[in-house]
Amino acid sequence: MALEKFAIIGAGHFGSAIAIALSQKGREVLVIDSDISVIQDISDDVAYAVCIDATNKKALISENIQDFDAVIVAIGNDFIQRLLCAANLLDLNVKRIICRTMGENQRIILEKMGITEFLSPEDEIGTLFAERLLNPNMISYLQLPDEYKIAEILAPIKLVGTTLGEISFRDNYKLSLITIRRGYRDKDITQLVTDKPEHIVGVPENSTIIEENDCFVLFGKTYDLENFILVNQ
Repeated sequence: MALEKFAIIGAGHFGSAIAIALSQKGREVLVIDSDISVIQDISDDVAYAVCIDATNKKALISENIQDFDAVIVAIGNDFIQRLLCAANLLDLNVKRIICRTMGENQRIILEKMGITEFLSPEDEIGTLFAERLLNPNMISYLQLPDEYKIAEILAPIKLVGTTLGEISFRDNYKLSLITIRRGYRDKDITQLVTDKPEHIVGVPENSTIIEENDCFVLFGKTYDLENFILVNQ
């Protein structure tokens, strides 16, 4: 099921970038921040922008926060605010909580609270995080003019064991396969398991069989890349 409704708590540079990127892709986005000037700045770019204190559970309930598909806690330097906000979201049984961390110690504390998904502005830019939120199999991409991209996409499980000839990227998806990165990835698909080396499958042939955790390097239109991911979920 496609994710359609997102709430972003904390509308600094990072949170705003995520919110705007999701909104531009047609998703319903609610932005929450305690700074009215920040809310005024972003109000024209998203469906809803409200000035409330996210550490106040009643305020979150008033915005029906539990109805959103995912809530991203992007609050910046104030870790205590992030903790209180995350605790409120857990109490309200929000479907999916993704919390910003700044350092391993913060991540450990949030994990002990029950948070399981994290984002780090040191590792991600807001637009890339938004892309991966909507398309988890898209590991990274390079945006090109005229809506083209070069994207690294984790091979969908349903294609494992098939050949490139059977997939037929060009005929079936209007995409060009540049190469395959063959590696072994853990639960966080952006992290390689270091004792199992990655390598490039040179120029793949039609007879090349797709293995679990292969990564396709593809060129094509943004719509066609997203369609490939969608139809093979």
